[in-house]
Amino acid sequence: MTTSGTESPGSAAKAPAKDPWDLPDVSGLVVGVLGGTGDQGRGLAYRLARAGQKVIIGSRSVERAEAAAQELGLGIEGADNAECARRSDVVIVAVPWDGHAKTLETLQKELAGKLVVDCVNPLGFDKKGAYALKPEEGSAAEQAAVLLPDSRVTAAFHHLSAVLLQDESIEEIDTDVMVLGEVRADTDIVQALAARIPGMRGVFAGRLRNAHQVESLVANLISVNRRYKAHAGLRVTDV
Repeated sequence: MTTSGTESPGSAAKAPAKDPWDLPDVSGLVVGVLGGTGDQGRGLAYRLARAGQKVIIGSRSVERAEAAAQELGLGIEGADNAECARRSDVVIVAVPWDGHAKTLETLQKELAGKLVVDCVNPLGFDKKGAYALKPEEGSAAEQAAVLLPDSRVTAAFHHLSAVLLQDESIEEIDTDVMVLGEVRADTDIVQALAARIPGMRGVFAGRLRNAHQVESLVANLISVNRRYKAHAGLRVTDV
């Protein structure tokens, strides 16, 4: 029997659903960019540092990393890949696909416990243009998860134009970032990092098993860019 003002067992009110746009404060995190001397890595490093994030560029060559960091300014530092991974809270993997596995294999210890954001797109090119490759693991992100069992692997930042990212005259990058991962707290952090860049928004897009479609879409965007002489990105409507 219940009395006035009480609830019967099993009828307790559910906690309200978490607002998907209620994202954590990530301003104090150190972000490392492996492959930060390449176009995509440099662009991401520049945009995040311009937004106030502490950024370390990683490269196989300390000299190249330091030179790129000095050129970009904004307090960005350069280091070899291992040092970059050790000193960072969040590590973005922006290395070429053909060096993806080897790079991660050599950094398993340094990346243990870290939040890893894989933005590598496995692509091939022939006379017909760009086409998607499918790694044995299913995607670059899933390969990273296999190679880094002690890391928290997510996937994001695949569809960004390196040209726009590096263009200092552009104030806002008008695009959404598809974010994938197994743990919502981790994808929330990546979404929040994307949102630090003016004009950009991170949108949760599923678990890592869906990363192949996201990585593959870059081949379509390359075709769009070639036909329309553009630097196309993506916007997700109604969210």
